[in-house]
Amino acid sequence: MSGPYGYPGQPGPPGFGYHPPQARPNGATAIIAGFLGLIAAGTSGYLPVYFFLELPPGFSIGDMPGLVLTALGLYLVAALLLLIGALSAFFRSVAGAVLLTLGSLMVIAAVLLEPLAFNASYGLYFRLQFEFESFAAIARVALFVVAPFTLIFAVIPPTLKYLRWRPTPAQPYRPQNQLPQPRGW
Repeated sequence: MSGPYGYPGQPGPPGFGYHPPQARPNGATAIIAGFLGLIAAGTSGYLPVYFFLELPPGFSIGDMPGLVLTALGLYLVAALLLLIGALSAFFRSVAGAVLLTLGSLMVIAAVLLEPLAFNASYGLYFRLQFEFESFAAIARVALFVVAPFTLIFAVIPPTLKYLRWRPTPAQPYRPQNQLPQPRGW
């Protein structure tokens, strides 16, 4: 309804219904987080598939230690969360940022759990990864870089401001000094 000073968004004394139109926030950080999430999802999903394809014949999943299965499960669940989160962020949903954050944290946890799963020290594990001798090592190094940046871009305030922003609905037009016409019976 109109107040004594017009519709919201129209000039009037401060505090009396004047609400300046909100500027649309820049969505660059949300788009970057989405693209990084897609890269992390693809890479995180590739690692368990590669590991399962490289199992020797006669060796089953039940023969693997629990930490190995946990690390591979974290990679798979993180890939799913990152994929859904990236797509949700592209459609301007705050849930996308939450899923990107959870997926990135799961990838970081899997990366930190993987050396323990294979009974290796962190120094040896990271040294082997940064020698780039296999595509899996390149994929892991890409995860070392992409997952933290996805996490950072998903939680910074400009991303959340962009995902939360909704335009104000347009007010119906009525000339300034015209009163509503009485309705007849």
